[in-house]
Amino acid sequence: MKPLVLTVAGSDSGGGAGIQADLKTMLALGVHGMSVVTAVTAQNSLGVQGAWELPAQAVRAQYRSVVDDIGVQAVKTGMLASAELVETVAELLAGTDAPAVVDPVGISKHGDSLLADSALDAVRTKLLPMATVATPNLDEVAQLTGVRVDSEERLRAAAAAVLAYGPRWVLIKGGHLPGDAVDLLTDGAEEHWLRAPRYDNRHTHGTGCTLASAIASQLAKGDSVPEAVTAAKAYVTGAIAAGFALGGGIGPVDHGWALRREDS
Repeated sequence: MKPLVLTVAGSDSGGGAGIQADLKTMLALGVHGMSVVTAVTAQNSLGVQGAWELPAQAVRAQYRSVVDDIGVQAVKTGMLASAELVETVAELLAGTDAPAVVDPVGISKHGDSLLADSALDAVRTKLLPMATVATPNLDEVAQLTGVRVDSEERLRAAAAAVLAYGPRWVLIKGGHLPGDAVDLLTDGAEEHWLRAPRYDNRHTHGTGCTLASAIASQLAKGDSVPEAVTAAKAYVTGAIAAGFALGGGIGPVDHGWALRREDS
C-alpha cells in the first residue's frame, strides 16, 4: 500500500499553494495524499482577496474521519489562521503516532497575513512542540522569535530561537538571502547545510507548502529527517526551476516537473 500523508491546511483557489500544492506534491512523490481543510481563501496570482476559516469542530471532524479509518504515516500542517485552530490541531497531533511537519504559515508570498497576531503564542507554545520538523522562512522566524536574519551566519541564531520552542528539528529556509538558496537543518546537535542554485524565476508561489509536503512524503516513506529534507529540497529546486507564468502576477512552481522527466 502507498504511504499515507495528511495535510492540514488552507485552500488556495488559484491552485499554486495550500491544500492544492500539498496534494500535487504528494502525488508527484508517490504517496497517497489526504486533506483537512482549515480555511478557504479567494486567491490568485496577484494575492489573497479574502480568507474564511472553518470552525474548529469541522477541522476536528475531518481529521478524525481520516485518521481513525484510514490511518496516516505523516502529517503536514500549513495555514491555521486562528489561535483556536492552532490549539485544535496541536491537540490532534499530540494524539497521533506519526511524524509531523509544521510549516508555521504566517504571511503569503504576496505579503498577505494568513495568521492572526493572537495565534502566534499558540503556535509557539502548542504547535511547535508537536513538530518533528518545523520549516519557517525568515519572515516567519522574525514573526515568531524576533530574530532577524540578514546573512547566512545568522541562520544558526534563528534555528536556536525556534528550537527553544520544542520542535525536534528545525529547517530555517534562507531563500530570501542573496546568493545561493541556503537552508539550515538542525536538531541542536547536528547541522546540515543544504545549498541549491538560485534560479532567475519569479514564479515561486507555493514553495513553502510544497517543501513541507515533500518532507512529510519522504518521512512517510521511511526516510530519516536529514534524508527527507535533502530529497525534498531537490524536488522543490526542480519545481522552482520549472515554475511558470499564471495570471497577471506570481505564478506557481511546477509540481509535475519530475513526472514529465520520467515520461520522456
